Amino acid sequence: MNNIGLALGGGAVLGAAHIGVLKAIEEKGLEIKFITGTSIGAFVAALYAFGKDWSEIKEITSELKWADITSISLSRYSLLTNDKFGALLVKHIGDKNIEDSVIPIAIIATDASSGEKVILQKGPIAKAVMASTCIPGIFKPVVIEDRMLVDGGIVENVPINTLRKIGAEYVIGVDLNANHNYQKPDNILDVLMNSFHFIMQQSAKLQTEDADLLIKPDLSSFDRTDTKQIGDLIKKGYEDTIKTLENKDITIQTNWWSRVLSSIRRSLGT
Repeated sequence: MNNIGLALGGGAVLGAAHIGVLKAIEEKGLEIKFITGTSIGAFVAALYAFGKDWSEIKEITSELKWADITSISLSRYSLLTNDKFGALLVKHIGDKNIEDSVIPIAIIATDASSGEKVILQKGPIAKAVMASTCIPGIFKPVVIEDRMLVDGGIVENVPINTLRKIGAEYVIGVDLNANHNYQKPDNILDVLMNSFHFIMQQSAKLQTEDADLLIKPDLSSFDRTDTKQIGDLIKKGYEDTIKTLENKDITIQTNWWSRVLSSIRRSLGT
């Protein structure tokens, strides 16, 4: 297959499963020519686009804690800032621009003033990832070119459509929220995170119909804020991706037909 693209969706700590997905894809010998990412998917996509393989990304993330990527914000817009997240990216790939990537990459963010989708394809990669991972009400919005940007999950949590726009012919999407059970919140962070991800989960159902191959790891037993689960999430992402790839002929046929039906429905306005 030529021009394979990979769209990595958001899901907070569940994003560690993306590393397992990358491991499986590498083992199967699939060469990713384009990549897009939203929220935590943007972080993993950025590392991969700048030459880090799955094992290097695992090493970078395996010991991460919330304190490593957040700090208290004095902004009137948020409780915290994710400046440390950007600094972590710079530490491992350098102070690079998006257009310098080894694999062409696009990062999704949302304009906090208009609600428009913003596709970031140039400028500092670290700042773009900070914008895409900026959960509203939790992290301070990121300003790029006079636009106040927040988490891209609001507009395109699994950036499949964007992936096709930048050149991918065969699209693999990774939806971390498709198989996830929500637990009773224990604190304000859980309330905010659950509420935000309810929105993403509903919109992603329509967005993912256009994938040629959709990977949906069963992450129902995992908490989306507990960083102690990172190792287990990587393992689960790998195992479920291997199963999906082994049945890819069936999945490709099913998703191809779903795309046809989806196109017909859109043309009929239904």
